[in-house]
Amino acid sequence: MRQWTVDAFADRPFRGNPACVVEPFDTWPGDAWMQALAEENKQAETAFLRRTAEPDRFELRWFTPALEVPLCGHATLASAHVLFSELGSSGEAVRFQTRKSGLLGVERAAEGYRMDFPATPATPVATPAGLAEALGVEPLQVLSSRFLLAILPDEASVRSLRPDLARIERVSRGASERGNVIVSAEADPGGPYRVVSRFFAPGSGIPEDPATGAAHCILAPVWAAKLGRLELDFHQAYPGRGGDLRCRVAGERVMIEGQAVTVIESRLRLQP
Repeated sequence: MRQWTVDAFADRPFRGNPACVVEPFDTWPGDAWMQALAEENKQAETAFLRRTAEPDRFELRWFTPALEVPLCGHATLASAHVLFSELGSSGEAVRFQTRKSGLLGVERAAEGYRMDFPATPATPVATPAGLAEALGVEPLQVLSSRFLLAILPDEASVRSLRPDLARIERVSRGASERGNVIVSAEADPGGPYRVVSRFFAPGSGIPEDPATGAAHCILAPVWAAKLGRLELDFHQAYPGRGGDLRCRVAGERVMIEGQAVTVIESRLRLQP
């Protein structure tokens, strides 16, 4: 059985966000086996696929080293890339049936792939007690959705952030899924993108994620409203890597475009 490591939301190796994608199964292995392999891989997510009767439709599940998650953008992108580029899928699109996020589509784009994801609304809330101290900066605004979103003053504030991760999880748990927090700001004028962000997910076993599709299901509608533009280029400013995403808000959906690069093909010597 083969497995690929793919850098998602990247146009070259060692950028974006790595995900492991396991060769599709005919029947699901046990949950404990999938979780153990994800822990062994130690990537933000390992994606598991199951074939269906339709050649362009697969069931899809995602595991961090600590738990199964309901939605993962970069591992979905990596899964589509493996199907198209490594396993020779000849169609223009693939569909993924998920347990908690419905049907997700991925199609070929002019550069890379375009994903069709559900938008996740966010509502302004009072800044949770201790959040500013945990981040090391006072947010201009805080919004609540699946994750907390802290709007910061400028791009430099996002890039220079050195948060107290244990404290972030404590102060945001209850207002955010597992205490995970996005920080974001409008990018400096004249650059190749309009919005910068970072994503801290200590409650999911990921101190900081390099490029997060699910976070942009929140970010894209928020910034589309703030900037008056339905399509925006985003940069997730993970130190030393970073990922690039183009997002377009389409009603209750977000179209997320990105590229992907295979960096490792390996063979598993264990069987589920």
